[in-house]
Amino acid sequence: MISQSLDGKTKEAQEIQDSQKKNVSMDFLFKSVVLSVPRAGDILEAKFLARKGQNVFLDLGPFGTGIIFGREFINARDIIKKLKPGDAVTAKVVEVEGEQGCVEFSLREAKQDIVWQEARELMKKNTPLELAVSGANKGGLVIGWRGLQGFLPTSQLRNNHYPRVDGGDKGKILEELRKLVGQKLTLTIITANPKEEKLIFSEKYAESEELKELVLKYKIGGVVEGTITGVVDFGIFIKLDEGLEGLAHISELDWSLVNDPAELFSAGEKIKAKVIGIENGKISLSVKALTPDPWQEIKDKYKKGDIIEGEVLRFNPHGALICVVKGVYGLVHISEFKSENDMREKLTLAKKFPFQITLFDPLEHKLTFSFLSESVEEKTEEKKIE
Repeated sequence: MISQSLDGKTKEAQEIQDSQKKNVSMDFLFKSVVLSVPRAGDILEAKFLARKGQNVFLDLGPFGTGIIFGREFINARDIIKKLKPGDAVTAKVVEVEGEQGCVEFSLREAKQDIVWQEARELMKKNTPLELAVSGANKGGLVIGWRGLQGFLPTSQLRNNHYPRVDGGDKGKILEELRKLVGQKLTLTIITANPKEEKLIFSEKYAESEELKELVLKYKIGGVVEGTITGVVDFGIFIKLDEGLEGLAHISELDWSLVNDPAELFSAGEKIKAKVIGIENGKISLSVKALTPDPWQEIKDKYKKGDIIEGEVLRFNPHGALICVVKGVYGLVHISEFKSENDMREKLTLAKKFPFQITLFDPLEHKLTFSFLSESVEEKTEEKKIE
């Protein structure tokens, strides 16, 4: 009797356990199906069933039938005409409860989403792409990729492709850019924004293995010799090797202020420079670094609080640049005057005025002044009159 009782309880427990397992399995299956039900915006794999007029039907397996019609059919007709029954297609859900109770799809949107996703992946990995230039405008080059139209700004061109035009004439720049149409360039994607349909490329960060090896020959601090290949408003390009150029920015040409690099340099001229930067296959050079630093020559001559006579070199939104000796200049801030007009009334370009030094750091090349009174020339004239 006791044995029979125990057997009954064991059987009852087993039934309860089996029931729980069944409920868990059903619950898991239910959740799996619910969670995987198509939603608007989802990208799904489906099979091409048939085409009836301007309606295309897709097999969605457990989710029934999908349909492509109307504007979506017209947009994707080039894709649709190549499909055969049973072919796998990738489509984007437009509406879950659509025409004839079917899930509505778009082939064109799915293709675009996939392409944009690929663009983002390529951007993250900085993957180089060999792409042809399809057009040019005043701002840069037009690049086609996977059915999308991208843009390569002039600022993102390598030195050897950058349009070297004296005076920055936009018409001439466009002429130079048009010479690149049809050529293949090694590019990387730096912006991929599907919402704004913005696809931006750069040539600067797509380093070829050959270029990497060339750049390895150079070290920061080293002195190089090359030929000036271009003089532009922001500096000079210097050919260092076949296919490799360096840029000496206008601020690195001379210790004095340079207004126009063409006044100091010309294409074809041999020149030496110091390597001051290497980044992403780009070599930055300095010409002035090979000449004595005037800041160091006067480091013990001046100090904070000294009153000096400085020549007004240039006005800018922050104040006026004042030269102490050739190659050494600092700023008298706009706050020293009532307004910009007041500053221009009290200071005159190319004339000398008395200033007091408020900061002097020759190592960091920093110098600031406080304005005191009238120009030295005006003082001299007053003495003559007396």
